[in-house]
Amino acid sequence: MHATDKTVLGNFDNVTFDYFGFQSRMFRLGERFMIETDGADGAIAQFEVKYTFGVEPLQQYLVEFSDGRVQALPLAWDARSKELGGQKWFHLYPQEKIDHTDVLHWTKLNQNWNYMCAECHSTGVRKNYDSLKDTYRTTFAEISVGCEACHGQGSHHAAWARSQKSWLYSSKSKDPAFGLLVRYVERHNVTWALNATSGSAGRSSEPAALRAEVESCGMCHARRGQLSEDWVPGRSLSHTHSVSLLSSGLYDAAGQMVDEVFNYGSFKQSAMFAKGVTCSDCHEPHSGKLRMAGDGLCLQCHAQEKFSAPTHHRHENASAPVTCANCHMPTRTYMVIDKRHDHSFRVPRPDQSMTSGVPNACNDCHKDKTAQWAANAIEVWHGAQRKGIHNYTAAFAAAQAQRPADDRILVEIANDRLAPSIARATALSELAQRATPAGVAAARTALSHSDPLMRIAALEVLETVPVQQIWPIVAPLLYDPVRGVRIRAAMALASLPLFMQPAKDRGAFERAAEEFVASQKLNADRPEARSALGAFYLRQGRVEEAEAEYRSALRLSPQFVPAIANLADLLRQKNRDTDALAILRDSVRAAPRDPVLLHTLGLALVRAKGPPDETAQVLRHATDLAPDIARYGYVYGVALHSFGRKDEALNALRTVLSRHPADRDTLAMLITLEQEAGDLRAALAYAERLLAMTPQDTQILRVADELRRRMPP
Repeated sequence: MHATDKTVLGNFDNVTFDYFGFQSRMFRLGERFMIETDGADGAIAQFEVKYTFGVEPLQQYLVEFSDGRVQALPLAWDARSKELGGQKWFHLYPQEKIDHTDVLHWTKLNQNWNYMCAECHSTGVRKNYDSLKDTYRTTFAEISVGCEACHGQGSHHAAWARSQKSWLYSSKSKDPAFGLLVRYVERHNVTWALNATSGSAGRSSEPAALRAEVESCGMCHARRGQLSEDWVPGRSLSHTHSVSLLSSGLYDAAGQMVDEVFNYGSFKQSAMFAKGVTCSDCHEPHSGKLRMAGDGLCLQCHAQEKFSAPTHHRHENASAPVTCANCHMPTRTYMVIDKRHDHSFRVPRPDQSMTSGVPNACNDCHKDKTAQWAANAIEVWHGAQRKGIHNYTAAFAAAQAQRPADDRILVEIANDRLAPSIARATALSELAQRATPAGVAAARTALSHSDPLMRIAALEVLETVPVQQIWPIVAPLLYDPVRGVRIRAAMALASLPLFMQPAKDRGAFERAAEEFVASQKLNADRPEARSALGAFYLRQGRVEEAEAEYRSALRLSPQFVPAIANLADLLRQKNRDTDALAILRDSVRAAPRDPVLLHTLGLALVRAKGPPDETAQVLRHATDLAPDIARYGYVYGVALHSFGRKDEALNALRTVLSRHPADRDTLAMLITLEQEAGDLRAALAYAERLLAMTPQDTQILRVADELRRRMPP
């Protein structure tokens, strides 16, 4: 809302807030609300608050700049009552000092309302970013969330409403949709009958293949990027948005929320979603309130005598009542004070905490107990058989730690028809890093899946296969009804020159390619989009345009690692090694503790045959900063070996293996180096370990047999 006496909740009565010794001041200047704080250059300045942002449990404040940028201030007002600890200012990053050089500073890209916030908090937003001038002319139809935010453009509905007022009944519109673009009818004529055995209700009809309500709610309640501003309610979210999978940093290995992922990705993992439950079964969409209070909401579909009984929850003597949500919808706190429930509705799994280190609802409350204690209690109460559909934790934990997950397990998840499609898509995305025949086969099967997330992830896997081989199976997806699938297909096929493309598909490819370019240009204010467009141009052989996009990405964010790495690699391919190294060295000087940049610089030095001492030092620094990434240590060990420092190489690789016992590359290299060192016994031991992991690998089998033959009697 516009900042007025009626909308501003915070105290602007000339109050100060201390943040790591720096004081900001909130005050009034006539009718205007002002803040005195550090600006983009670090200097103290005064800024006018133009808009309020949010109401409960916190309110933020927005400053508009002359170039059209609207930025969210770092100080927010705790709108809760004093009894709950509210009615005070607080900083959104209280544990870390954020200054004007940090990417999280309030004047930087990641606090930009035009891109980060506007689409979901206003109605009919048009960003109108001018990439040549680096300015915005953002507009909205309504400043807050109005009817059209969920129902789409309402002109036909207004015309229908006018027709109903006609005194001539015959002229009244008989449109069953009332002129709306879509009617959310997933609850209409649906009943839920309790199953006496399970105690849970079953739906009277199969849910629709396209869950219009969930997809439309996901437009704002999903972690996603925007592909197009032409959102239409009732369509797949992937038609206009790029939906995040269960990726590391966003979700933990069990699929529980970590970062602000909102509800869509969590809910799509749930058994409730699979059974046909929809958002408005629990939430009244117009008021935002729950349809019933407390456990009553859950007991609409779950028998009270079974699920409210102590034999189920086992907390009859708890000091405070234990609710269904406590165990099945644990909360995480965001923006310091905003508690949100995980909507994957999962069975508590302390056993997975023991094996994979993920949190569980039991130890969220029993913080003084171990996961083993909780797992033992669950087994005593409910038996050894673990229930639930969230059985992908072990594979995702290995993938998130960048350990070589057992590809067979990932393939099993990708092919498991009972697993949530978003988890299957995540497994495919992980398989894209490995490109095994089984993974490619799983991807080919997934190309026909009804969920576009599956089709998009399958295309990610198939991008690892030579384009001439995949064209016949990927080209049909250039005609897919979902834009997100079409543009991913265009990316997968972009490296095939136009003259080699089958004539029948050429037009479809060009249209999909145009959609891809348009989606990135829509987000030309983001380094991710400029870098993605650069990669697309590079695949098409448009090298100069690719370089321009990478450089544009770095103008927007000088520390954006993918653009740095891609630009350096492009320059290296153009035999401009000196320029590539200069860019990487400048980046490392700006961020000397970034392991990705250090590793990238080290690789560039290896390719350019740079000074061995500098190369080894840079690669070792990357390894020391990121010991959990096996690849960094492996490359460091290989580099030491190439410099003739063989003993150091062996020690470095042994250290990697001690941290990552299943790293295949490290095992393979140690086999070679131990043979060179004359320790056939050690080489054989490594070969047998590798063979146990990949029993079908005939090459390793031959190596092991040869080592056994050469072993002294």
